[in-house]
Amino acid sequence: MPGALLRAVLQNRVVPLYLTEADVAELLSPADAVEAIEACFRRMAAGSVENRPRYRLGLENGALAVMAAADLELGYAGAKVYAGFRDGARFAVLLFRADSPELVAVVEADKLGQLRTGAASGVAAKHLAASGASSLGVIGCGWQAQSQVACIRVALPGLERVVAYCRSEDRLSAFCKEHGAEPGESHQDPAACDVVVTATTSPDPVLRGEWLNPGALVCAVGANDGRRRELDNVVLERAAFVCCDSRDDARLESADLIEPVESGVLDWLEVHELQEVVGEEVPGRQSDEDIVVFKSNGLAAWDVAVAAAVVERARAAGAGREVS
Repeated sequence: MPGALLRAVLQNRVVPLYLTEADVAELLSPADAVEAIEACFRRMAAGSVENRPRYRLGLENGALAVMAAADLELGYAGAKVYAGFRDGARFAVLLFRADSPELVAVVEADKLGQLRTGAASGVAAKHLAASGASSLGVIGCGWQAQSQVACIRVALPGLERVVAYCRSEDRLSAFCKEHGAEPGESHQDPAACDVVVTATTSPDPVLRGEWLNPGALVCAVGANDGRRRELDNVVLERAAFVCCDSRDDARLESADLIEPVESGVLDWLEVHELQEVVGEEVPGRQSDEDIVVFKSNGLAAWDVAVAAAVVERARAAGAGREVS
């Protein structure tokens, strides 16, 4: 870059923001996240987003994960990097301008990731739930399950019941009290709802296809390392429509789809991407009796989209800390 141009860029650059987990929680609501992620899917459908699948590097008793995306229509690019260990993980998103060498923000991204994952299920529910869907079942009562309930409630304001189940009675009781849910007695109770979310760390299936009622939408969000699965083969056998967030990612990370394909239950040609539905390229659900599956792994494009949304709100509110 010529010297005069470089000096002009440096003189006019925006000082990067540092946003903490508390900043994100204060600035970004579930409704904000659903709006940002639905818009992201539309840009993906239009071809303005380039997304790179997650890769992991081994650490001592842990792993470093990296995922990146460029969203030219939004005007931002970025990477999410996180170090995960048995006793916890730390997440950060680096957000850059897409049209100049400018670091816009560093965003602590655990809450950000929770919200964008819940928001993606909210978008799936908006576009793929049966008409009149009034009940949500959640298998799992952890961190991710919380935003699943909040965001799907935003997307489906007609929800009347939430039924939850997990194996810990104390965690189940606390979750139900906090989120206005009914405790189930087994996995089968949430599985009988109109929308069924699996948000677990189980290595083996927690949802059986025989438990599902006609018309159910299944959002499987808990397993993304290719070695764990939450759905048994019968779920896929009964599904009239199967979609994921990214086929490239799913081929690497989705044992819920990889193993049924390998066993002949499913073919990759039958697996669509949710962006195709949001962008009205394919209809998705054909009937209120169809069982529909959305397999979510999480995309860097979502992290860029919600990071951009929270940074814009932070600038308007004077929040965050400027860093040089």
